[in-house]
Amino acid sequence: MPRTQAVAGVTVTPMLFKVSESARVGETVTVQGRYLGGPSTGRVRIGADERGLGGFVVPKDAVVSWTDSQVVFKVPAGAPAGGSYLFVEVGDMRSTSLPFSIRQ
Repeated sequence: MPRTQAVAGVTVTPMLFKVSESARVGETVTVQGRYLGGPSTGRVRIGADERGLGGFVVPKDAVVSWTDSQVVFKVPAGAPAGGSYLFVEVGDMRSTSLPFSIRQ
């Protein structure tokens, strides 16, 4: 369940609408949504469970671009293969989730 408390000026739960298809390490992934913050306040978490726990935080140097409505990143080496969920975290607020898998 997304967190809804206000943190660091963020008062709206980030919402994810669409993510590109599964990808391999090194391939580019595009996430579309709303209220996604920016690269200084946000993180992308892949490989998490449906509640957003666990998984792998995409390192900042793997982010290609980041706007309030779209995040583009390359799947980094070390990312867990298999199906799970993707979240964008802005401050301490976790977005809605989308199913996402990393191919081997």
